[in-house]
Amino acid sequence: MSQLRFKVVEEAFDRKAVPVDIPAERPSEYYAKYVFNRAKMYEYLPKSTYDALIYAIENKVPLSREEADAVAAGMKQWAIDNGARHYTHWFHPLTDGTAEKHDGFIEHDGKGGVVEEFSGKLLVQQEPDASSFPNGGIRNTFEARGYSAWDISSPAFILDKTLCIPTIFISYTGESLDYKTPLLRAINAVDKAATGVARYFDDKVKHVISYLGWEQEYFLVDEALYSARPDLAMTGRTLMGHESAKNQQLEDHYFGAIPSRVEAFMLDLEIESHKLGIPVRTRHNEVAPNQFELAPIYEETNLANDHNLLLMSLMSEVARRHNFRVLLHEKPFAGINGSGKHNNWSLGTDTGTMLFAPGKTPQGNLQFITFVANVMAAVHKHNGLLKASIASATNAHRLGANEAPPAIISIFTGSQLADIFERLEKSTDNELIKFGDKEGISVGASQIPEILIDNTDRNRTSPFAFTGNRFEFRAVGSSANCASAMIALNAAVADQLNLFKEKVDARLKNGEQLNHILLDEVRKLIIKSKPIHFDGNGYSDEWKEEAARRGLDCQTCVPKIFDSYLLPESIDMFARTGVFSEVELEARNEVKWEMYTKKVQIEARVLGDLAINHIIPVATRYQSFLVDNLVKLKSLFGAEKSSDIVSQDLSTIEKIAKHMAVIKESVEEMVEARRQANKIKSEREKAIAYHDNVIPHMETIRYHIDKLELMVDNEIWPLPKYRELLFIR
Repeated sequence: MSQLRFKVVEEAFDRKAVPVDIPAERPSEYYAKYVFNRAKMYEYLPKSTYDALIYAIENKVPLSREEADAVAAGMKQWAIDNGARHYTHWFHPLTDGTAEKHDGFIEHDGKGGVVEEFSGKLLVQQEPDASSFPNGGIRNTFEARGYSAWDISSPAFILDKTLCIPTIFISYTGESLDYKTPLLRAINAVDKAATGVARYFDDKVKHVISYLGWEQEYFLVDEALYSARPDLAMTGRTLMGHESAKNQQLEDHYFGAIPSRVEAFMLDLEIESHKLGIPVRTRHNEVAPNQFELAPIYEETNLANDHNLLLMSLMSEVARRHNFRVLLHEKPFAGINGSGKHNNWSLGTDTGTMLFAPGKTPQGNLQFITFVANVMAAVHKHNGLLKASIASATNAHRLGANEAPPAIISIFTGSQLADIFERLEKSTDNELIKFGDKEGISVGASQIPEILIDNTDRNRTSPFAFTGNRFEFRAVGSSANCASAMIALNAAVADQLNLFKEKVDARLKNGEQLNHILLDEVRKLIIKSKPIHFDGNGYSDEWKEEAARRGLDCQTCVPKIFDSYLLPESIDMFARTGVFSEVELEARNEVKWEMYTKKVQIEARVLGDLAINHIIPVATRYQSFLVDNLVKLKSLFGAEKSSDIVSQDLSTIEKIAKHMAVIKESVEEMVEARRQANKIKSEREKAIAYHDNVIPHMETIRYHIDKLELMVDNEIWPLPKYRELLFIR
């Protein structure tokens, strides 16, 4: 194995950048080439069908079956004209990934041949096997029927010669089995609720749009090195590995020059993304070695989420062309930054007003502070639920570690907004709010223009930060489906806005003046939600103690964090907004607990195998070498002359023996802990048992393996080390 290690390391360091086939056209000319967007719809659909489809999309109403047949005919022709041979309903099961079943565009022609066929019935609805995806007990194994249904708000696209139709996925009995269905419900809920409040300020508002801008962090590892690490290949992270002497402590990787191999991959990925209508625009080196980030232009939340899932799949495919593997695990390497997927979330009206941006008039600022205060109230009320929405077995390794937010939800506002809150809290008058313009600073060099300063700084330790005209939900993990966080956030805010509107409307009926009511109700929200407001260092132990005193959810055990979904206030909130039924919530939690158990179980199995079949044999061989060397030294020089060297070797031999003994014993105890946990019937209790009784053994095993890595001869160590994995150029 050591020879293989040196060979793959040498190959990795010798690789050159793979040439990229750069289109002759500008990006604007091939952008969305493989997307059935409005331009393609206009070209391939009859005018009446095009108008009906656009009306249905913009007004969120169903499309008739007759119109669906016409859409299907035009969509099929467009797909075939672009080389597509199959079609699929593309949906998001409860696996954090996507699913698809491909069918050909063919039917019997009655003459012994076939014709290309695709009807509205096939476009609108299909029947995947609902028992083979995670369903939390909603479907029995022998009950296979489930339905996928066309989401007209997200355009179809062609991927690898297959027409992909974004769809929802529900059970035979109507419960959602995916992420898209509740996401659409939550988006509709916040649209309706926010529109009602926005009309206090502008009666022309018909809709409020939820926007999402995700920032996707990831690691790249040379494919050969990846293949030589069974833990990476099977779990997405290194289950062992001592920290490299140099990692990110010099802060020289962040925003540094992008390595040529990586830049070629990024360019290839951008081109493929743009062809699929994914508006990726930003790319750069992240803080950790071999860690990178890309981000798009903001889009409507449902479409943005579809694009992120499509991008994650595309990243893996493009990386293989460049002899890379993409690591989307939140913490693939210990001791350096993990990867997140910051969700920049905002609300905007169909009249063009961004609701989280300070206005140009006092009335506009009142609107701004009204919506911000309601978001703060929603996050305060449901902080445990929002944490549960981003919790997972993989994200648990990242939260609270290098540059990641802590596992306590709080809101950072910045000094100017905090000052506004304080003045509102203490004031008793009805004076509307004024915000200062951006201030300027000079850097003392005449050739550098004045720099305008935003009205809020950024707090890198905050899990939910106000960043000027949006909120940045920074706790979302890099491998996650953004929908999980966006469902909880949009639903919670929708519910809070509905409650706010009920109170305002009740007071309006009593003849009170609107602005007076709004300021008074906003003041109440600010006071009530003060515990969620924290602008300090989220890493400090003092904050953890303070957060507990404030009554915030400080739970760190992921299986117990999931309990927040089933709290009475969560069940009631989701029911009021129409996002989840209680049955759906219970089923999803069963899936969450089961997935947690299975991921830890796989890691434990892989670690046990590596420890016993890779590390122990190598450590034993090196120990034997030292023993043999010790005997030869004594024989050659005699006991007295070789005493110092012998003493050192004896000490090393003893340390190796102790580490191996602990590893063997811990593996046996870990296997027994798994065996006992697997007997537990309750998925929740089983997940807790894995958290409490299996993971501690894994940490012990890793600690002693990492100690052996520093002691055993480098030439025989079987696995690529961190210094080899993290510094490919």
